[in-house]
Amino acid sequence: MTRFNLRQYLRDNATWLGAGVLLTFLSSFGQTFFISVFAGNIRAEFGIGHGAWGGLYSLGTTVSAIVMIWAGGLTDVFRVRVLGPAVLTGLAVAAVAMAVNSWLVLLPLVVFLLRLFGQGMSIHLAQVAMARWFIVTRGKALSIASVGYAIGEALLPLVFVAALAFLDWRWLWVVSAVIVLMGIPVLTRLLRQERTPQSLATEYSATGMLGRHWTRRETLFHPLFWFMTPALLGPTAFITAFFFHQVHLAEVKGWQHFDLVALFPIFTGTSLVSMFAAGWALDKWGTARLMPYYQLPIAIGFVIAGLTSSIGGALIAMIFLGLTVGANNTLPSAFWAEFYGTRHIGSIKAMATAVMVLGSAIGPGLTGVLIDAGIPLSVQFLWIGGVFVLVCLSAKIGVTRAVSSL
Repeated sequence: MTRFNLRQYLRDNATWLGAGVLLTFLSSFGQTFFISVFAGNIRAEFGIGHGAWGGLYSLGTTVSAIVMIWAGGLTDVFRVRVLGPAVLTGLAVAAVAMAVNSWLVLLPLVVFLLRLFGQGMSIHLAQVAMARWFIVTRGKALSIASVGYAIGEALLPLVFVAALAFLDWRWLWVVSAVIVLMGIPVLTRLLRQERTPQSLATEYSATGMLGRHWTRRETLFHPLFWFMTPALLGPTAFITAFFFHQVHLAEVKGWQHFDLVALFPIFTGTSLVSMFAAGWALDKWGTARLMPYYQLPIAIGFVIAGLTSSIGGALIAMIFLGLTVGANNTLPSAFWAEFYGTRHIGSIKAMATAVMVLGSAIGPGLTGVLIDAGIPLSVQFLWIGGVFVLVCLSAKIGVTRAVSSL
């Protein structure tokens, strides 16, 4: 057996992997962990409560999920070198819109743009490219590309929370737009010799169940998709809620917000380790053995977060959350390619991404309404832990039924 040479692998694939890292990093400016840094400023600026802000955020995110079903399919038509700069331009425009908007009625539109171009298309574009360009090392490629997201998650909240002491929050959104725009020429340079979908169709194509390339319509009517839907919704819904309410969580637990944010790098470090471990494991064993169980740590993490009153307990909770979040950055994208093939992976993954984005809309809105109804986050976290146990059961049933078709 040939020993895998990581250094050689990185050297041979640096441009394509680098493009994936860049896209996932820049997606940070449309991710909840970044937007929620400004939650207190936004609520104060527009005079709205937790429930109203959660509702507006959910509205914008839900619409972005609907649009993603169409927009995500563009990755089957256009090369990343063409689509990537357009997506990043849209994200920069959204950041500027957040900086200048003073009308409450337009806030859901701004959220929609941030979520569509950030959380939605930037991540989707990177993951579809890795799943299509790499077959034997798909897990490793997805893991490496997701490092950009992890870097953004670890550093940007710390940097921007600290910067709020010196700059108005609106100016920080202008800074964000500038950073995104600076990424466009870098992406274009990395993909001067991009692998195209046409060239991949024969050399790098991989089939799914029954030796077929499934279409999006066929996938939608296949039972496995619906058994896996809770696994798509769960992590994005409730991790998004966790970060979305970080300011409120710190207040009700009696922690300093910065002390909670200071745990994010540990959370990210854990997710990085888990992400690479999941990438190695799926290249070795496939996703069928892993998908039913990888969300058990997040169930434990939410139970601990609900019960603890100390920042040390929060640290332990975030380690468990990070174990699932890291694996979630790798396993689902590889899952769709493994079970349904790569020829239509862009449109299939777009549908799955739309479900995940919808989850990120449901989480903040639902938990925000429950907070305003007098149900504390600590109680909600205990319920959420139970939900994830049911999610694992659903995935187990679906995969067991489908694995004989591989």
